[in-house]
Amino acid sequence: MKPLLEVRGLNAWYGESHVLHGVDMTVGEGEMITILGRNGVGKTTTLRTIMGIVRERKGQIMFDGRDMMGVPLHRTAHSGIGFVPEERGIFATLTVEENLLLPPVVAGSGMSLDEIYELFPNLLERRSSPGTKLSGGEQQMLAIARILRTGVRLLILDEPTEGLAPVIVQRIGEVLKTLKERGMTVLLVEQNFRFASRVADRFYLMDHGQMVADFPVGELPERMDMLHKVLGV
Repeated sequence: MKPLLEVRGLNAWYGESHVLHGVDMTVGEGEMITILGRNGVGKTTTLRTIMGIVRERKGQIMFDGRDMMGVPLHRTAHSGIGFVPEERGIFATLTVEENLLLPPVVAGSGMSLDEIYELFPNLLERRSSPGTKLSGGEQQMLAIARILRTGVRLLILDEPTEGLAPVIVQRIGEVLKTLKERGMTVLLVEQNFRFASRVADRFYLMDHGQMVADFPVGELPERMDMLHKVLGV
């Protein structure tokens, strides 16, 4: 499988706090990768550093063969990487459809509004509703859908199921499986281990700012003792 994202020796700092300690990771084109780890081990920082939000960083980030370390933050999305943060970033005063149309299209492979509404029928029903009127689950779906319209090749999700009702979590899982069938590459951080085990092709296990294990979903049964130790699940 051709690597789409390659991270080597990635270090990152918040001020004087050294958070990432040599992160190594590869995401193949079309893969769905989940980063597992307890709170505070550097998972979200890894995503934010890849995006360029955390600027105090060293190491190598290659996307589709391009060195991303010198790319300004505002150009990262135009390179084909989309990020859905945990806080979602919905514009409260805009309607659902206005939120969908706000980001620029960066590639011709983006979904049309009709395709998005087919994938997220509840957004079609709420397309004239302002962001403040959406439930947490609807906001999460809107945040994902907004990125899909842009045509990015790599979708990065931070805790997409956090605080959501089980029926919404199930729906997001179905959406991710559909995206994978369409060839989308997805990198996500997820605390919900059961959810992650249903959607991921491969896992990275993170602890103390480093990746301590990398294994495919088929090895989950034999890795459970280690996961219980590191995650407490």
